[in-house]
Amino acid sequence: MSRVGSLPQEIRSDPPAVRAPLDAGDFRRAVGRFATGVTVLTTVTEGRHLGMTANSFVSVSLDPLLVLASIRRDARFHAPLLAAGVWGVSVLAADMTEASRFFARRAYEQPGDMFAQWPHTIGGQTGVVLLDGALSVFECRTVSTHAGGDHTLVVGEVVSFAQPRDDADPLVFFEGKYLDLAPSREAVPAQDGGAKRI
Repeated sequence: MSRVGSLPQEIRSDPPAVRAPLDAGDFRRAVGRFATGVTVLTTVTEGRHLGMTANSFVSVSLDPLLVLASIRRDARFHAPLLAAGVWGVSVLAADMTEASRFFARRAYEQPGDMFAQWPHTIGGQTGVVLLDGALSVFECRTVSTHAGGDHTLVVGEVVSFAQPRDDADPLVFFEGKYLDLAPSREAVPAQDGGAKRI
């Protein structure tokens, strides 16, 4: 195997050719073809509980238990999450479409407690809201943050988790719609603020 620098020749990249800029809208549509689950992320700061719908959530490590959420830097949830250092994740079931829509669009427009109409519990380790009816819930403490363009990648250590439901399918988001996992496989339009790729 011949080498050039530190890379094997067969994987060495040639100098990049001059290319036309890639279109962000086209990219968004292309990445939207990756089906994801839907979560509601939560945090608490200065006694106020906040939440946001997100599908940019992924497990990172088993030792230690780490997860990652990608948050737009201009999202209203961004600064409170970074300041609090604790956050929760509620993995939504298929029958929680309305919760997904609410926390994607209307939650911050509501006066008072944005969780008042949504059954929930308070996490014993972090004090964050965890939605009742979720398939899985996680409490996390932030261990690192990383700038990623117009997002911040927030890595959290899982300090508590549970799987409260095993009687429901997941809520799935694909090409800007909620996917119906019934045999028909028809998509349900996300009419009022579907899960945002934050």
